[in-house]
Amino acid sequence: MKIEISETRDIEIQQLISLYKANKWSSANEPDALHKALLNSHSLVTAWLNNKLIGLGNAISDGYLVVYYPHLLVHPDYQGQGIGKMIVEKMQQKYKGFHMQMLTADVTAINFYKKVGFSKAGETQPMWIYAGNEH
Repeated sequence: MKIEISETRDIEIQQLISLYKANKWSSANEPDALHKALLNSHSLVTAWLNNKLIGLGNAISDGYLVVYYPHLLVHPDYQGQGIGKMIVEKMQQKYKGFHMQMLTADVTAINFYKKVGFSKAGETQPMWIYAGNEH
């Protein structure tokens, strides 16, 4: 199995929706907004297997000090094979020296993020106004 990790922004909406629905993410219900949001991210890293989108991660950043990783997902059929780690490594090539790298981890993803170098941010608590329903 040859997985290609790339920074391509040439992704069809249907490929995105398929990946997001497979992971039961509510943003799949807003395909145009999701597509535009990802294409306008500071960085977008994708994982492909035979022209099939099987994972992605994006970053929102000021370009100098702070980066936030809002989405990292791998199709359930391909999880546990190191694809998420490869996406994070690609992001780290760009953002490793930044003062602050942030994300909000779902409880099922906490151990993964710890394995790739993230830790709980002191006594901070994530807060949001959220229109989704999967958390």
